[in-house]
Formats: sequence, C-alpha cells, structure tokens
Amino acid sequence: MSNAVIQVENLSKCYSLGHQRARGDGLRHSVEAALRNPRQWLRSRKQAMLNEHEEFWALKGISFEVKPGEVVGIIGRNGAGKSTLLKILSRITEPTTGRITLDGRVASLLEVGTGFHAELTGRENIFLNGAILGMNKAEIKRKFDEIVAFSEVEKFLDTPVKRYSSGMYVRLAFAVAAHLEPEILIVDEVLAVGDAGFQKKCLGKIQDVSSHGRTVLFVSHSMPTILRLCQRVILLQRGTLVGDGPAEAMTRQYMSSGSDRAAERVWPTPDQAPGDAVARLHAVRVRNVRGETSETIDVSEPFEIEVEYWNLQDRIKPTVSLHFTNEDGVQLFVSNDFGNHAWWDTTRRPGLVRARCRVPANLLSEGQIFILAAVCTYNPDNIHALERDVVSFQVVDQFDLEKTREKYTRSWPGAIRPKLEWQIETPAA
Repeated sequence: MSNAVIQVENLSKCYSLGHQRARGDGLRHSVEAALRNPRQWLRSRKQAMLNEHEEFWALKGISFEVKPGEVVGIIGRNGAGKSTLLKILSRITEPTTGRITLDGRVASLLEVGTGFHAELTGRENIFLNGAILGMNKAEIKRKFDEIVAFSEVEKFLDTPVKRYSSGMYVRLAFAVAAHLEPEILIVDEVLAVGDAGFQKKCLGKIQDVSSHGRTVLFVSHSMPTILRLCQRVILLQRGTLVGDGPAEAMTRQYMSSGSDRAAERVWPTPDQAPGDAVARLHAVRVRNVRGETSETIDVSEPFEIEVEYWNLQDRIKPTVSLHFTNEDGVQLFVSNDFGNHAWWDTTRRPGLVRARCRVPANLLSEGQIFILAAVCTYNPDNIHALERDVVSFQVVDQFDLEKTREKYTRSWPGAIRPKLEWQIETPAA
C-alpha cells in the first residue's frame, strides 16, 4: 500500500472561455433576422451560443504521488498549469475530472492575502488561520511568539491587515503557514514579493519543515532556488505533465525546452503587447556583430540585445532591464539602461523608444542563453512590462586558434569565460 501523503490521479481542469459577440448582433438586428427567416435565425443562434464558449484545459491527465518529507518543485512556463494545480490541491477550486487524496493538514501560500481576512488584525488572522487548519487555541498560542518573531510585524500586530504593505502581508502569511505545523505546505512564487533577506529566511524555514517529515510543494521560476531546495521536480507544459524526476535533469529539460525560441519577438500593436498605461513592449532582438538578427553568436564577437517599446506617457522615464540566464537556470547577470548618464537628461516623449545593450566579446561560455526583458521605473519601483525567455540564442566556439581557447580543445567549464590579461615571468636564459 502506498504511503504517499499526496496522490493525484488523472487530474484535469477545464475552463469555459467566453467570447464577445460580433458587432451588429444587437436586439434590433436579431429581431429583423428572426422576422425575415425564423428557421435560419434559430440555427444561427444555436451556432452562436456554441461559439460564445470555448473550452480551455488548464490541466489534462495529471498523475503523481508525493511521500512524507519530500520537497517537490513544480516548474513550467507561464500558462503551464502550475497555479491551477496548486489551487486544486489547496481545495480552492474543484477539478473537472480525476481525484486527489491528501493525508494531513494543508497550509497554502498561493498569493498575497491567501487565507487572510482584510478587516481583521494580524493577531486575529493568526488565530483564524490556525482554526482553519484545525488547531485549537492552545496549540496556536504555543506557536504565536515564534510566528510574530519570524514575520517581523510585531509593531503592526493589532493593525488590520488591509493596511499592510505587500511585503508585510507575505511575511505574516508565510510565518503562519510554516509555523502552524501542517503536514503539507504549498508555496507559490509569492515569496518573490519579499526582500532578499526574508526570502533567504523563508527558504531556510522550508528546509527545516521538510527535515521534520513534512511535505512541501514549491513553485518557482528561479532554477537556482529549485535546485537548492528540491531533489525532485515535476515539469508541466501546457497543462500536461512532461517530466518527473531529479531536480537537475528536470531543470535542464525545462531550460532547453525554450531553445526553439527565435532570436526575435515582435508585438505588432500596443494592445497585443505586454505592458500597462506607461509602457508596452514592441520588439526584442538578438543582433550579431554585423547587425543581423541571429540565433547563433560567436563567443569571440560582441553582440547586441535590442529592445523597442512604446512609451505612452511624457512625464515618466522608463528603463529597460535585461536578465541573462543560461540553460542550467543560473542568472548570469542583469543590465539596465540607466547606466548611461545621458539617460537621466533624455526627454521621454510618447512614441517608440529603442534601447540597445552591447555585450562584449569573450564573456559568455558556450550554450543556450535566455533573455528576460522588462520595462521599469524606479523610486518608486514599478514593472510596466515583463516577458520571460522572450528570446534566446546559442553561444558557439569556432575553435579558431586566434580566439580565446587558442590550442585548448576540451570543454570549457563555467558560466562565463572572459578573456583576461595575464603576465608570465620566466627565469632568464
């Protein structure tokens, strides 16, 4: 008999997507059509009703088991079904088909404010969450001081949580979820809201929770975090389970699954592009040393990442941020265009803005590189448009004797391989 604390069997979730009716399909138009040809009108109405609703399968045929004490990462690109899976496991939404079996109390942290009542104080929400988990008042009191100390919101404990910042909200929510001793802890990437110090503390707590025999399901886009926390990873793609195995193998499969992405991504119009009322992405391109859009970059040549975006306001100065990640999920570096001093004095008129980032030769090692592109403003910090893995390219080495590796022909370890200056002193002849 299985000793799994989580059993998922042939789980599927279908949503019905509504579509707008075509223009001109108003009451007057409908009455006139019905009077002209009643039979044809009835047939067209039936077809229109069918067309107004489209089925979307967020999950399809998912099956897996999780044993006590396992920390299992769940990864996949946007729209893969990760959040839907966690909502079903957290009993927030019902599956369309299939079933789940959970052996023990479940604490979930899926988004800011999950399980909290906005009108209640932090203190009251601690007791409310404990009661939801099935704990009595004495058990909650025993853990109360630890929760408050971990969350660092003692000064605001008797303030309604609707007045908390998102960071305070997450700190208290995570502290409650992790300290009230659930058998199963489910955490989405909501921890990204907290600062770096708090994220580190949370990851340490997750490791501590699992060491006491409890089970953790953890969703993240950060492959280094997944590799640090999880020995096992489940990989989802378009609602189906495409991988379940060791973390290193699954993260590599996940990163390589984006290798078919082109070196150029274009959104023709602002209404189709990611963004908000301040800025929207138009295009992201990888250009080689000759200015050509290219999916292959020679390690010994410089290249550029070009970002075009629609600036929609004239008082705000957006900045472009580029994140470079390799196929192992390691973030190599981040670059922003405000490093250019002229940026601060440049007038930002509404219209199309083009920003180019030049990457020097002999910096990146061979392999697939993925680009996250974002348009942001700072002080206060706001992300106006963001697209993960928007383009990718392959860094290759031609084994030219005049280039970095000279006569060295074996593989070159490391995420970067800069050509540095060396001095060699030998004894005089």
